[in-house]
Amino acid sequence: MSELTPDRKSASESTRERHAAERAKLAGASTEDFDLAERGRIAPGAPRQILGRFAHAVWDLDSYAFIDDPSLVNDPPDTVHPSLWRQARLNNISGLFEVAPRIYQVRGMDISNVTFLAGDTGWIVIDPLTAEETARAALALVNEHLGARPVHAVIFTHSHTDHFGGVYGIVSEEQVASGEVELIAPAGFLDAAISENVLAGTVMLRRATYMYGALLAHDEKGHVDTGLGKGLPALPTVALAPPTLDIAATGSQLIIDGLRMVFQITPGTEAPAEMNIFLPDLQALCMAENCTANQHNLYTLRGAQVRDALLWSKYIDESLSLYAPHSQVLFASHHWPRWGRDKITAFLESQRDAYRYVHDQTLRLANQGYTMLEIAEELELPDGLGDEFFNHGYYGTVSHNAKAVYQRYLGWFDANPAHLWSLPPVQAASRYVEFMGGANAVLDKARASFERGDYRWVAEVVNHVVFAEPENLTARLLQADALEQLGYQSESGPWRDFYLSGALELRANGSALRGIRSSGVGPGLVKSMSIGLLLDMLGVHLNGPRARELAFDVNLTVSDTNERWTFGVRHGVVHSRFAEHREDALVSVTSTLAQFAAFVTNESSLEDLEATGAFQVGGDAQLLTQLRGCLDEFDLGFEIVLP
Repeated sequence: MSELTPDRKSASESTRERHAAERAKLAGASTEDFDLAERGRIAPGAPRQILGRFAHAVWDLDSYAFIDDPSLVNDPPDTVHPSLWRQARLNNISGLFEVAPRIYQVRGMDISNVTFLAGDTGWIVIDPLTAEETARAALALVNEHLGARPVHAVIFTHSHTDHFGGVYGIVSEEQVASGEVELIAPAGFLDAAISENVLAGTVMLRRATYMYGALLAHDEKGHVDTGLGKGLPALPTVALAPPTLDIAATGSQLIIDGLRMVFQITPGTEAPAEMNIFLPDLQALCMAENCTANQHNLYTLRGAQVRDALLWSKYIDESLSLYAPHSQVLFASHHWPRWGRDKITAFLESQRDAYRYVHDQTLRLANQGYTMLEIAEELELPDGLGDEFFNHGYYGTVSHNAKAVYQRYLGWFDANPAHLWSLPPVQAASRYVEFMGGANAVLDKARASFERGDYRWVAEVVNHVVFAEPENLTARLLQADALEQLGYQSESGPWRDFYLSGALELRANGSALRGIRSSGVGPGLVKSMSIGLLLDMLGVHLNGPRARELAFDVNLTVSDTNERWTFGVRHGVVHSRFAEHREDALVSVTSTLAQFAAFVTNESSLEDLEATGAFQVGGDAQLLTQLRGCLDEFDLGFEIVLP
């Protein structure tokens, strides 16, 4: 094998052989997706580099220019799975596109698409991207080529940040407050958008840096694509604007600026709150993120609650029944559209059946006694489903989606009592290494496995050495080399980024993010959080063992929302009640929602909060100081591939 150094390596012979076989499978593959992705392009993406509030590149299309090298079209780099390279080339096709008369999309200027519907006098905007910066650039591109028009409404199809975070790059808070602009979303949107990522916000954000390759170079040995789109904006300005109108039921209709819309509510599919949109007069169907040009996640590797594959497939079937017969174009919040009733029907049927197949076959095998790991190893989509590029595992995979189905029904335990009370990683690793004859013996055997191309086994066994002896440089570098080859071999963008991010941090002996304090919630979300959720967040930050002696109540009055709460701490637990005050409370607080959020997230000291005049404390203020002293601060750079 190559010398163990901290440098990035080339593809091994084993990886090159695997990729040669994959290239052979792609030989002669249809170019239809490239035709679809190019169709209707009015202008390329511009500007190529979009700057943010720190004078940094929030978005940089030029950093992906290497993917467009003509010499690599039929001969992609050996360090990238050929099929993922194909998807990366498709996602590089960016700019302003006419989908159909009155329907336009900006694609490739964020991980998601923003859609502009031309009403009688202005725009209706669907999903205003992740970042204020990218959304503003997209609107400028539209105005430049199609003429400036007022925005009358913004529609959020679902509760993920890349579909609402850029809203104030499209409209202003004043336009929304005055009623000039309507914000429309599925029922439950606001709660889902806030709560899904808040209580576990820091750990999800840390894992997302792996999933999206946030610290990787954009090149053939680093990040090339997420499968769902190019990548996430860097340090974006994100906002969450509460909807002014909720859509609660399938069949609900609106006429906005002369354009008729029919909504299909699909909660619990790709997001907890999501909806599709049918435009009957334009014969167009927006499938939000429920059907895109890849297999999606039933479980996202950054961490989230498992999604319901059975329900997802049934909602797609409902779309087929209600809208496909009347549609001539289908577009979504990622990737490129599809045209023609027959093509739309075939696409929806295939994606419906792919999710249903993974669901049903996972449970069939589970009912035969197979465990989660065994099912994931055996299951694959059959011919007719698996050979469709839009069912490939560029983002989600059959492997981790099958595990998600198992987890949803049966949880983490496989019923083997040997796995009921397993040792934690460091303790288990030390014992494994001792049993296997010591670190040197393990590494000698692991090097031989590496030479055979058995990288999965090398990653598993050397992980024990790394956790038993994190200072063992040979172990870290060998583990990094194995993870790197697994990354090069991955068709899934997130799998690749996870493997390569792990290799990066092993070689650097830790995370570059160490010491960065994180509450897990950005300022654009905090101001939309309820007091109840802020108090739940307070409980997550409370160090229970350290707070075990605290026992008191606080009467809270929220001055700008006219809410009354009692909250307190006992037994290392935060408790709270809405709409009541206790006569025996030892502390009283009157605060605006924003200042109370600053108290919970530790953004300001008590002294600074009181100095604003918007945070007033009565009673025994020392108890609040003691409470603050028992709140943990979370480090965004906690270790993942090291103990």
